[in-house]
Amino acid sequence: MSDFLDRIILDNSIGDYLTVSLIILGIYLLKKYFSRPIAASIIYVLRRMGREVDRQAFIKLILAPLEYFIIVLTAIIALSYLKFPEILQYDFYKTNTKTIVDRIAIALLIISFFWLLLRMIDYLATVMSKNNAGENMQSESQIILFFKDFLKAIVTIAGILTVIRFAFHYQIMDLLTGLGIVGVALALSARESLENIIASFIIFFDKPFVIGDVLKVHQITGTVEKIGFRSTRLRTTDKTSVSVPNKQMVDSIVDNLSLRTQRRADLKLELDTTTTAAQIQQLLDGMREILQHPKIEQRNLFLNDIVQQGYLVQTDYYTAPVPVEEFNTLKQEVNLRVIQLMEDLGIEMASLQQKQSPK
Repeated sequence: MSDFLDRIILDNSIGDYLTVSLIILGIYLLKKYFSRPIAASIIYVLRRMGREVDRQAFIKLILAPLEYFIIVLTAIIALSYLKFPEILQYDFYKTNTKTIVDRIAIALLIISFFWLLLRMIDYLATVMSKNNAGENMQSESQIILFFKDFLKAIVTIAGILTVIRFAFHYQIMDLLTGLGIVGVALALSARESLENIIASFIIFFDKPFVIGDVLKVHQITGTVEKIGFRSTRLRTTDKTSVSVPNKQMVDSIVDNLSLRTQRRADLKLELDTTTTAAQIQQLLDGMREILQHPKIEQRNLFLNDIVQQGYLVQTDYYTAPVPVEEFNTLKQEVNLRVIQLMEDLGIEMASLQQKQSPK
């Protein structure tokens, strides 16, 4: 048995191969059958330490990258005890197969580590968002989601630079120096993107609007669905999705309809010239009574003008910032009652022929 284990194949003994295989197999079995119990133990320990842990989010976001990182780390450590076979050693331009394999292994390890970091950022953002949602702190949740994307972008760039530095042994400063001219060109071309990123910070700290607000900007009316690095996404009343650059959201006049204190309705009547003064007074008195509606907070009613085509009666009234469906229902009720009042008084609107200018 000892002779069999000492037999050399591809510069390594069968015993070495068996030891490495058992280590990797053990880690795989640990991952497959014991990963969830281990995760449950970690969650239990963290909760005993007074940490707030979302079990479902932890298993969904953290478990898979953590398992992958442990497997890759263990495999690299185990395989490092084996000698690279000379028969597989080939030289390429300034490198060889062993170097390529080593660099791929290091790159996989770095990628798995930064994948775990990205998932940890997602997990922390999820937990913090749930806590803020419970306290009805929408603006804070919005900031959490923004900085989650911001941190993930930084971690991704750091991961790429780490792979370049430690997997391919390329000096980052030499790379940045070599890309100096290209970087200037990219900076000029990306000026608008940088302006949008700066504008996004202004939006988050100045808080002219938050997710869920209804805005009117550039003749577009919609509900804010997401505020990103570059743009703000609005869901319009036609149920289309419109992305407005953050720089325009900062530089333009933005009407935040969700912050209104009242809703306004206008009603203009152009009465026929046959209408008498008594009829107009009765109409005004009747409309004042109609506008004494419990949902109407403020009202203005008057005979606005006397023109050749007829008499102009104008009113505007205000309600609380009720939903648009309720507001439209109230407007319809007022309009129908005014029409009924005019029919009862025998008042007619100015005809089209009267409005037309004489030839």
